[in-house]
Amino acid sequence: MPLTALGSTAAGPPGRPRDPRPDPRRAPAMPAATIAATLLLNATYEPLGVVSSRRAIVLVLAGKAEPVDVSDALCRAELVALPVPVVVRLTRYVRVPYPAQVPLSRRAVFTRDGSTCVYCGAPATSIDHVWPRSRGGTHTWDNVVAACRRCNHTKADRSLAELGWTLPQPPRAPSGSAWRMLGHRAVDPRWRTWLGLPDAA
Repeated sequence: MPLTALGSTAAGPPGRPRDPRPDPRRAPAMPAATIAATLLLNATYEPLGVVSSRRAIVLVLAGKAEPVDVSDALCRAELVALPVPVVVRLTRYVRVPYPAQVPLSRRAVFTRDGSTCVYCGAPATSIDHVWPRSRGGTHTWDNVVAACRRCNHTKADRSLAELGWTLPQPPRAPSGSAWRMLGHRAVDPRWRTWLGLPDAA
């Protein structure tokens, strides 16, 4: 019986060696960590979006992205073992149009303010209207801040001037592509540097 050539497969044509490169169309068996999300950066390091870790691994295997930050978990294939990426960067620049307005949401306010009460620095549990809505305050980025339960209850429908409170900085609408994709999503702490976000409390 003739010997099979090293690197060939029994099912393939005789004498045809198997391509040693991993096939990006056939993703390897994925560990549980790959159900997580990965931050996708443009070639210029601008945040583009969030993809599944499985999709990020496929992009890396295809040479379309490179890992920037990785987790301790490994994704093992027949010929390669890759750390599961936390942040990946595209190898080629892509132009993506973004909507002009950043949606206002509770999660987005928490992200902007680092999940910290702007009045006392405690962990935030709610949002507060700086100028109370009962007195004509608007539900807009420049009038909404993250607050803890205690400060929210103490402030009630009074103004900051009436309480003698001050804000560390005026609230404002966030800008940039990072906010347009994160307004509805929880933020992995390992993404914050790339997104230009303050550290969470």
